Amino acid sequence: MESVEKIAAAVLYEGYLLWPYRRSAVKNQQRWTFGGVYPRAYSETVDSNDPWLMRTECLVLGGTAVTTVKIRFLHVVDRQVGRQHASGLLEFVDELQVGDERFFTWEEATEREIVIVDLPLADLGTAVQIPIHIPAGSTMEPLLAADGHQAGALLRSWCALDAWVKIRATPLPGDVFRLAVTITNHTPWQGQSRLQTLKQTLVSTHTILTVTDGAFVSLTDPPPEVRPLAEACDNIKTWPVLAGEPGDTHTILSSPIILADYPQIAPESPGDLFDGSEIDQLLVLNILSLTDEEKAEIRATDPRVREILARTEALTADDFMQLHGTMREFRMLNGRSNEPLDIPTWYEELEKPAPTSVLVNNVEIGPGSKVRLRPRPGGDVMDIVLAGKVAFIETIEQDYDDKVHLTVTLEDDPGRDLGLLHQPGHRFFFAPEEVEPLETQRLE
Repeated sequence: MESVEKIAAAVLYEGYLLWPYRRSAVKNQQRWTFGGVYPRAYSETVDSNDPWLMRTECLVLGGTAVTTVKIRFLHVVDRQVGRQHASGLLEFVDELQVGDERFFTWEEATEREIVIVDLPLADLGTAVQIPIHIPAGSTMEPLLAADGHQAGALLRSWCALDAWVKIRATPLPGDVFRLAVTITNHTPWQGQSRLQTLKQTLVSTHTILTVTDGAFVSLTDPPPEVRPLAEACDNIKTWPVLAGEPGDTHTILSSPIILADYPQIAPESPGDLFDGSEIDQLLVLNILSLTDEEKAEIRATDPRVREILARTEALTADDFMQLHGTMREFRMLNGRSNEPLDIPTWYEELEKPAPTSVLVNNVEIGPGSKVRLRPRPGGDVMDIVLAGKVAFIETIEQDYDDKVHLTVTLEDDPGRDLGLLHQPGHRFFFAPEEVEPLETQRLE
């Protein structure tokens, strides 16, 4: 479970603070953007897409399977800075200098975890409901000057949370269960702003499921015999993937961030940087290039980013070179390591033209042809979303392995013009065998 916990921790803190890791950065004024489960009264009253419910559904094989459910999320914590007066009065301020240390008013987060163990799926035909109640509270941390007197204090406080976890297993033909875990937020809401409501929200919520005497099914690439059942699973604001060592089918990680089955943390990574979409080496270089004043602001912003700064500044030359690049797979051309290879020149490879059209089901298609997308099994979640969509072929590309790729734009995409400009998110790549021609011929 160690590798699963590492991935789960990365998901939990994704976007917690972003480069340049300073309180004053505009991007760090809009936080808590992943996996929020908001108070129901807020979600149903305010015109927004903020959900009050998160549901994970997946398939479990095995009539005697037993599951354990773990729910994890962040709870927003207000950190106020107080200046201590001689009278004993604590005056709350935006920032405070105590010796060489600066302290800012800020929002931190604390981890919350609920674990429900050893639930036989055969007993979950009637849903089990578990309440989550976290009372409001606060802590006071004194800030001492060099001579020992109290110069101020950090007051950390959090709001109450009330939520429910509902767990149900529906028996299906062939010793298969559809396991559903639904998380809902019923915290009372009194009309606060969205910013204030985030303090009553389950933030970065995700679910870890484990099973004994059974096996989970990949929803990304389910076996043919259960594919219709897998496609009927209804996941809301989360996506479950197999986790752990490749091939293991006893753990599911369901997170608000779309992952592939068996996600891994790169072993070269020196630690979490709260931005899994960025390249570690670039972030490390950016951190090392900060001015002393910027680094001082980072230290005052949040204890977790202070750790990032300290870890980065402690990297050795060898540590840094490990981030420069890693080859995950190496194979000799033609599979022969002891024979001379007849490799064409780079110029010949670069100048090799792609075909102007291809044959699919004995129909010639090319730029301008109308097709229906039929992704092959085993793709990513985007393949699942795009399956059955009608698209137009824009170009035909060919890579250095002589594989042909069709670039397509969707017929019903209101931003199709952006795809024509090669903008990401509006242009997609498919192999010829993954499309179905809809017209006999429409070539430009």
